[in-house]
Amino acid sequence: MRILLANPRGFCAGVNMAIDCLDEAIRLVGPKLFVYHEIVHNKYVVERFTRQGVTFVDSVAEVPEGALLLYSAHGVSPEIREQARKRNLRTIDATCPLVTKVHLEAIKYADAGYHIVLIGHEGHDEVIGTMGEAPASITLVETPEEVASLDFPADARLAYLTQTTLSVEEAGRVIAALKAKYPHIESPPKEDICYATTNRQEAVSLLAPQADIVLVLGSQNSSNSRRLMELGRSDRRKSYLIDGAHELQPEWFDGVQTVLITAGASAPEVVVQDVIQYLRDRFDAKLEEVTTREEHVAFPLPKELRALQRSASA
Repeated sequence: MRILLANPRGFCAGVNMAIDCLDEAIRLVGPKLFVYHEIVHNKYVVERFTRQGVTFVDSVAEVPEGALLLYSAHGVSPEIREQARKRNLRTIDATCPLVTKVHLEAIKYADAGYHIVLIGHEGHDEVIGTMGEAPASITLVETPEEVASLDFPADARLAYLTQTTLSVEEAGRVIAALKAKYPHIESPPKEDICYATTNRQEAVSLLAPQADIVLVLGSQNSSNSRRLMELGRSDRRKSYLIDGAHELQPEWFDGVQTVLITAGASAPEVVVQDVIQYLRDRFDAKLEEVTTREEHVAFPLPKELRALQRSASA
C-alpha cells in the first residue's frame, strides 16, 4: 500500500494563532479560564484543553463576572462583546484575522447603504458572528436555488461576502448565480475564502485521482474539513472524515493500493501521524509526501494577550 500525504494540510495560521493564544493564556493566568464556543472546531484540540481545566461555553451568562474569556477563532458578534462588557469580563480576541476581514467588509458595506448577501452555512459560528455585525443588512444564502428565490429589486445596492471555509467550487456556483441575477452586485476587493481552505482543496483535487480512498482528518463540525471529504467523494471515490485512527475500519482498505491522507485546517498533526502509523503497522504502507503549494503565513498574538505578557514580565 502507498500513502500519499498531502501538503499543505492541517493547521492554518489562524488556528495556530488561536491555539497558541490559549496555551499562552493558560501559562500566564492558569487554566481556570473560559472560551466562547470551541477554540477551533476539532474534538482532539478541545478535549486537550478541557483536560487542562479550560471551560468552553455557549453563553456569556455561563462565565463568572470578572473572569477571563477568550473569543474563538471563528469570531463573535458585537452583541456578544457587549454582553461580556456588562459582566465585567476580561477578554482576549483570538478571532482569525481573515474572519475579521469579512466582519470589517460587512460593516463597510452596511454603512454605505448596501444589502449584503452572505454565502455560508446557517448556524456556523463564523456566519453567526458575521451576521451579527449588521443583522438588518445581511441575508444568508447557501445554494444557487436560494439565490433564485431572492426578491431584491433590480436597482438594489447589493454586495456579497463569503464564509472563509467554504468549498471554492461551492461558493463559485452561488457567486455565478448572484452575478447572473444581479449583474451590478459588488464583490469584496479580495476573495473571502481563506488561503488555507483553498490550498487544501487544491491539494485534494490534484492528488485524489491517484488514490483509491481519501482520509480527511478533522471533526464533523469543521466546515473546511467536510468540504475536503466532499471533494474526495466528487469523483465517486471513497472518502471519510475522521477524528483519528480509532475510527478507521479495516474493511475500508479491501483492495486499496493508494490512500490519500489530508487534514482540515483545525486538525493537529498528531492525529495524522497516528493514522499513518496504523496503515504502516497493518498494511506495511509506504509514505510519500507530496507538496502542491508552500505556505508561509503567520499571525501575531492578539494585543490583549501581548498586554498580559508585558504585565507578567514587568
